[in-house]
Amino acid sequence: MIPRGAEIDGGGVGIEQRSDLRDVRRFSHEAMATVYEVYSAHADAGYAAQAAQAAFELVDRLERELSRFLPNSDITRINHLAAGESTRVTPSTLECLVIARHMFDLTAGAFDVSIGTGLPTLELDTEEFVVRATTRGVRVDLGGIGKGYAVDLMAELLEEWGVHRSLVHGGFSSMVALEPPPGHDGWPLTLSDPGGTSRVIERISVCQTALAASGVRKGDHILDPRTQDPVRARRRAAWVAVARPAESGQGTSVEQPHRAAAAAVTDALTTACMLLSLDEIEALCENSPGLEIWILEDMQLLHF
Repeated sequence: MIPRGAEIDGGGVGIEQRSDLRDVRRFSHEAMATVYEVYSAHADAGYAAQAAQAAFELVDRLERELSRFLPNSDITRINHLAAGESTRVTPSTLECLVIARHMFDLTAGAFDVSIGTGLPTLELDTEEFVVRATTRGVRVDLGGIGKGYAVDLMAELLEEWGVHRSLVHGGFSSMVALEPPPGHDGWPLTLSDPGGTSRVIERISVCQTALAASGVRKGDHILDPRTQDPVRARRRAAWVAVARPAESGQGTSVEQPHRAAAAAVTDALTTACMLLSLDEIEALCENSPGLEIWILEDMQLLHF
């Protein structure tokens, strides 16, 4: 049976506990300093477990490439580049960096995996899978997008295995809902106040959708990479959802990213939305069809 949803990593997202979801199976795995889970309504429990294990092995591989804490990861090598030096990386690492750079441009620097140390100065060679530093001192941390990227690839892998009625998340802060369990129009989710009260402030039902959450607890803070100022004092949480494209990308090239990397995009945007003004958030939604954003500010939930 599905357990009660939890608040993890600031923003509160949970799967609503309901008796009609008792047959949904849950598989868990620790990676990237959080817990990844696959919820599956597949009829064959053994097959669903094998598919989940394959997804978890994929996450472990990505962690070896994307973690700045591992001595020979792609990101560690990038962070040690001097001006004029370059390093070859995996297609997944380069794709993640390309998405991060796009989100940097889209949010005018509010989302910055280099935290103000110079992401735009890195040259990304999408044909040779090479990253070149034009200045020294750039420090990349993919913590704000890496989990979402991993969830994207896990969701695609589950689809390849034919496990379509599934939901996958990383720490409940990055999530992809695939097809819903039988008899449901979508996966029933809750958005909760991240202040520790577990107060449910919204219930939504989603399928073929990526959702991400970000928030602050008492004593926590998020710094604006553009100014190093803390997050707006009255903003407690942000949630971002976007529908997955109808067709999945067939290759692994950065020109044709995995399923448009919907979870990676929402992962980045939810961080930026803790910093952007309400006018900037409204403009972002107006220019991005299918994008939904919820902001908890002054104890009031705003929906764009």
